[in-house]
Amino acid sequence: MISVASPEDFSFLYRLYMHPATNPWLLYEVQPMEDFLPELRMLTDRGMLYTYAFEGVTVGMFKLQPMKHRNSHIVYLGGVAIDPDHSCRGIGTEMIRSAVALARGRGFKRMELTVATANERAIRVYERVGFRFEGVLRDYSYLASEDRFIDEQVMGLIFED
Repeated sequence: MISVASPEDFSFLYRLYMHPATNPWLLYEVQPMEDFLPELRMLTDRGMLYTYAFEGVTVGMFKLQPMKHRNSHIVYLGGVAIDPDHSCRGIGTEMIRSAVALARGRGFKRMELTVATANERAIRVYERVGFRFEGVLRDYSYLASEDRFIDEQVMGLIFED
């Protein structure tokens, strides 16, 4: 079940963003909670951050960022993560399917995302849901903690009528 994230979710969201198994694939460097709170507040104030519950337990998160103007038919999917204690059970696939249904229901015609080219497990999940490879952004994300750049794969999903 999808819910718009709220301040009550901050502890879960922070833990997921900073978890050693999920953090390398997300946008933010590991940082103290007090430094990360303004980002969480901004995302929740804008209604872009969502949690996903499975069997009554919050296990995942994602962000839906609508584009503007001539791209207002597009929504960007980001910040996707499943609690490592609940991974490898198909929950991530169901969460992405739910996010796609939510975006489609809101009238978007296209969903796009970027994913580290080394994150093969996530790429397989996105492909399973219907996303297609569209290109590679070389040296796109910088991991300061590792002092290196990573390539990101662009993937898109067109909502057919």
